Amino acid sequence: MRLWISAGAMTLAIVVPALAADDAGLTRMALCQDSWLEWTKTEPKTFEAFHGSLMGQFAMPRENKPSWMPKTNVTVLGMHVAQAFPDSVGMGVGFSLMVDAPYDRARAAVEKAVGRKLQHCEASDGSRGCELDVAPQRTIKLMAEDNPKSRQTLIGCYYLYEK
Repeated sequence: MRLWISAGAMTLAIVVPALAADDAGLTRMALCQDSWLEWTKTEPKTFEAFHGSLMGQFAMPRENKPSWMPKTNVTVLGMHVAQAFPDSVGMGVGFSLMVDAPYDRARAAVEKAVGRKLQHCEASDGSRGCELDVAPQRTIKLMAEDNPKSRQTLIGCYYLYEK
């Protein structure tokens, strides 16, 4: 009996951290450190590998919905990913993730990860957001409902978007 408990505890100790680990590829994509737009032009095999990984982690949208839903527990920057938008949101082309975290927590995590403060912050039309230009055709954007009860924030890298 003691051996079974030890083996079970050992398995649990190995599995739990693996489930909680952030997905580095998604984090890099959402923070503009990698770009699927560039990969499609210069590194098609890297793009295909990323796309395959994405297909394994997320269910494709149904009924013309833009978001992909996670098949398993996916986290970035310590926050649960609720939805992925792998190519566009509204008037923007890029890669973004809806995380289960209030705006202030998500903003602090993004700023810590990129080592810079987000700029161009504003609140209007019931939403608030910030952005940071990090390279030509690469802008990190953070957006959330302007409501203290809101518990989700969109984090993304936009290559092209309507300002």
